[in-house]
Amino acid sequence: MSVKIKLRRMGAKAHPFYRLVVGDAPVAVGGKVLETLGTYDPHGDPPVLSVQAERALHWLQRGAEPTDSARQLLRRAGIMRQLAELKAAGKGQ
Repeated sequence: MSVKIKLRRMGAKAHPFYRLVVGDAPVAVGGKVLETLGTYDPHGDPPVLSVQAERALHWLQRGAEPTDSARQLLRRAGIMRQLAELKAAGKGQ
């Protein structure tokens, strides 16, 4: 079973905010999650993104695949760059 990093929609009808979560791929977006990595509020000015970087890196290093929208948020937080640097450092040794 593959593990995905995805967004879980929360909030009111016209004012959504999202949780960045880790869950099994076949489970629905609103289903059971393994861990919550952070939050994203697109209605802030500027939009507010908070991510637990060390936990996100932990899951990414173990093969968790982010969805397209989650990948964009992780890239914005600089986590995808950290992952690439860790992979490059590992291959150089």
